[in-house]
Amino acid sequence: MPRTDLMPIGDFARRSGLTPSALRFYADSGLLRPAEVDPASGYRYYSPAQVARAIALRRLRETAMPLSTVAKVLDAGPEEASRLIGEHVARVQGDAAAARRKAAAVTFLLTGAPSRPVAVVKGPVLADAAEQVLTATAREPGLPVLGGLRIEATGEAVTLTATDRYRLSTRTLVPVEPPAADWAGTVHGDELRAAVAEMRRGALVHIDATPHGVRLRAAGREDQHCRLLSETFPDHRLMLTSLPEVTTRATVAKDAFLHVLEEQPGARIVLRLTDGGSEVRSAGNEGSARALAATVTGQPLSLLFDVTTLYPAVSTAVGPDLMLDLRGPGQPVTFRSADRGDLTTLAMPVRAGHLACQRHDQGTP
Repeated sequence: MPRTDLMPIGDFARRSGLTPSALRFYADSGLLRPAEVDPASGYRYYSPAQVARAIALRRLRETAMPLSTVAKVLDAGPEEASRLIGEHVARVQGDAAAARRKAAAVTFLLTGAPSRPVAVVKGPVLADAAEQVLTATAREPGLPVLGGLRIEATGEAVTLTATDRYRLSTRTLVPVEPPAADWAGTVHGDELRAAVAEMRRGALVHIDATPHGVRLRAAGREDQHCRLLSETFPDHRLMLTSLPEVTTRATVAKDAFLHVLEEQPGARIVLRLTDGGSEVRSAGNEGSARALAATVTGQPLSLLFDVTTLYPAVSTAVGPDLMLDLRGPGQPVTFRSADRGDLTTLAMPVRAGHLACQRHDQGTP
């Protein structure tokens, strides 16, 4: 008879999320042996103490980790396990990036479509701009265009834009060689991220367009290919032109702003601006309030932000000083460099409960 604290393989499978057949496989491979096997029936029994190991095993395998590495992770100490997992994730990401590049290149060759020049830009500048603007993308099932980056080329500029509906980031670059005709397309964001390293190493990058993608060429570097998304990109121009007038403007030091945000324990941040300066605190936590030196003009205002919206808008700004253009409760806030306006990010405050926060911060009933 098995010990009373043991559970049969079916119960253990339900607790761990592994199928009985998978448990038998892992037992035979030595990764997760049963606590006891009935010598007469061959039934396998497991201890409750083995559930955590079984769950960790399942989750590691879900990351496509090889069995040999899984065994090392499960038997390692915390630091060694963390290192092994990090190395595995880096390999998976590298393999995925390589696969995307190869797939895009094959697609480019198979279509046989002629390419035409779009623009020539400085490689490091294009790489930095792409990384900054791509922070405003999102992966949403059914809306792949929110993970894309819009490229618009005219005779005077190349503009990169991305939006996840809560943020909109745009940066304008001056091309070294402008195109002969205007062009616009939405590039696959993940494939562009994978191409950034090669772009950064090219002094000049030629952007060529085909009906299905773009090719990024730099002397002495392997060509990079990115697919175009067919979905319609959100009408960001209409949103920008329909913004209300600015009612409050503030200038703050970017690094100081980031430091204050990093100190906040909450997931939602209250930003309060008055003619005496600014204050940042976590929503519902008066004790977390921190003063932030700022030059403020216009109407006093308090806004509530998700930290996942506010922090990237601040961190990707160009230059040491940041200018905020605010338009009142519930309206997008524009974040831009106080010295260089070629990178602009719009961030939406949280609407729900905003008025209550505003009244509380301003001391009104």
